[in-house]
Amino acid sequence: MTPRRQRLGTGRPVGSRAPRTAALPHRAAATTVSADSLLQLMWLASPALPVGGFSYSEVLEAAVDTERVSSESQASRWLLDQLQLGLARSDLPVVAQAHGAWLRGDAEAIRELNAWTLSTRESHEIRQQTEQMGRSLVEWMKNRPADTTQAEALALLAGLRPAPTWPVAFALAAAQCAATVRESLLAFAFGWAENMVQAALKSVPLGQSAGQRILSTLAAAIPKCVDAALQLGPTERQVCTPMLAILSAQHETQYSRLFRS
Repeated sequence: MTPRRQRLGTGRPVGSRAPRTAALPHRAAATTVSADSLLQLMWLASPALPVGGFSYSEVLEAAVDTERVSSESQASRWLLDQLQLGLARSDLPVVAQAHGAWLRGDAEAIRELNAWTLSTRESHEIRQQTEQMGRSLVEWMKNRPADTTQAEALALLAGLRPAPTWPVAFALAAAQCAATVRESLLAFAFGWAENMVQAALKSVPLGQSAGQRILSTLAAAIPKCVDAALQLGPTERQVCTPMLAILSAQHETQYSRLFRS
């Protein structure tokens, strides 16, 4: 293990699933993506999607404040570690498994995935982010045309307590635009990368060219992370990034902040 990976930490797979009970009508999995579906998926991945992702730095601001990140190269390494050690082992597998559960109409699996996501958020700020973005996506989806099956799925999502989480909500939105599971994960990861690069530009701070270089690095790593996430089973998801948790807790009382996390 390299020193830079030790900053974020690793851990053993955690989590388990109970037997599933189908509750929603079955929908066949998509095998191809039409131009309309591709545009819908691009919309979901866009920073312009009104879910508030731009207001979170996911601890990057705290890393800058504690001088762990102060340059383009450090920001690039930090975000690459976060992608590979965090997102690829937790949120991406959740999106993949939730995508399948939505298509199967497996309400019990959806509830389990949502509960697992909430239980593995390691600070108040991190949990607040996934809840707020999940709720906001529900509101966005309410304004879109939907058939009976889609409306039932959205009602289930909106009814999750204490809140729908961002990866579970995103999985439904992607499934309803007929995206394949791999393309859904690529969109989710790239949307995350764009938001994080924007956070780096403001907090480090960095110029636009530096931001594009960082985004290029993340984009090159995303397909392999997505493929790895697709191979993980329900008991192989994990969240073990102790430095992110520590810095997130510190960020809650940081004197000066641009971001909500």
